[in-house]
Amino acid sequence: MSRDGVRVWGNGTRTRRPKGIDVASIRALVLNCTLKPSPAPSSAEQLGREVLAELAAQGVEGELIRVVDHDVRFGVSTDEGDGDGWPAIRAKLLAAQVLVIATPIWLGQPSSVCKMVLERLDAELSETDDEGRLLTYGKVAGVAVVGNEDGAHHTIGQVQQALNEVGFTLAAAAATYWVGEALHTVDYRDAGPKPDTTGRTTKALALNSAHLARLLAEQPYPPPDARSAAVGPSRESA
Repeated sequence: MSRDGVRVWGNGTRTRRPKGIDVASIRALVLNCTLKPSPAPSSAEQLGREVLAELAAQGVEGELIRVVDHDVRFGVSTDEGDGDGWPAIRAKLLAAQVLVIATPIWLGQPSSVCKMVLERLDAELSETDDEGRLLTYGKVAGVAVVGNEDGAHHTIGQVQQALNEVGFTLAAAAATYWVGEALHTVDYRDAGPKPDTTGRTTKALALNSAHLARLLAEQPYPPPDARSAAVGPSRESA
């Protein structure tokens, strides 16, 4: 909840955190934030599936969800009601230890679907376990970005900052991307394999994220000091 423009953690629902996560059963969820509903081809989906393949090579099982195929409502709660598709996606997110946001670049920014997902994740600032930690603590996040010509670093920075603010941990080299030549319209799915560039960064994202997720499963973050409530970044009231 917000008080005088300050986000205070731990004033929402409390959930019992699963004890002793098996490091051999780390799971991943990729959220494809393309604007295109299925079955339209999606470059973000292709890169997202390549991330999943590299995670599988590290012993991490996972799945990809195309967000636009679900009736996800705008909002900043865990459930906006009236058939909102977010709670089902959120349940899979909470069951995973690795989250990857795959987004195309539009006008040099993350897609509107990606921004909607990040807004829905804002609700996690009020969701804690029975020891006062955010439910996102101990979860690792990565970003996969595709675009026609530019905006990759800006988009990665926006998404990573938002994910970290709501409690996710970022591994080293926690992003992979591809952008085409300036003033051209070639999409990633049509550009052919890029093993020495995008392929290398995709492998690093998967390797480091799987490693960090296992470390956090074995050594979770400590609960906040009961005498001083954790306070998130200051922000003006909406």
